[in-house]
Amino acid sequence: MQHTIELVPAPADIDDLGHVSNLVYLRWILEVALSHSAAVGWDGAAYRRLGAIWVVRRHEVDYLSSVLPEQKVAVTTWVEAVKGVSSIRRTSMRRVADGAEVCRGSSTWAFVDLATGKPRKVPDELRAAFPVAATGVTASAS
Repeated sequence: MQHTIELVPAPADIDDLGHVSNLVYLRWILEVALSHSAAVGWDGAAYRRLGAIWVVRRHEVDYLSSVLPEQKVAVTTWVEAVKGVSSIRRTSMRRVADGAEVCRGSSTWAFVDLATGKPRKVPDELRAAFPVAATGVTASAS
């Protein structure tokens, strides 16, 4: 299942070159992941009740094009795989005005026990909340 949010860069998101900073793209990757999780009922409080939470182990980001001030961006994410104690989540960002893909990323997340700090097997209830989606962004992303 894909999840999309739309964002417009804030003035502080613009770097010295006059476009959105690469660090902001990374922040948006995290923001859409958190939004997706909350949208399916897994916000921070739900994870605390479970006693475990997702933490990023690795990001791979391809910066493809610039986003200028006031350009709206659709940020779409989906879970590509869940195995054992980890998950791979993909993200694609497109300028709303012209549909051009400006960034794509792949993030590896580990499911970590809050008490021990050690990886923990992803429970079935969490797997069910994030059905694995085919790679790629479709026009029907929601």
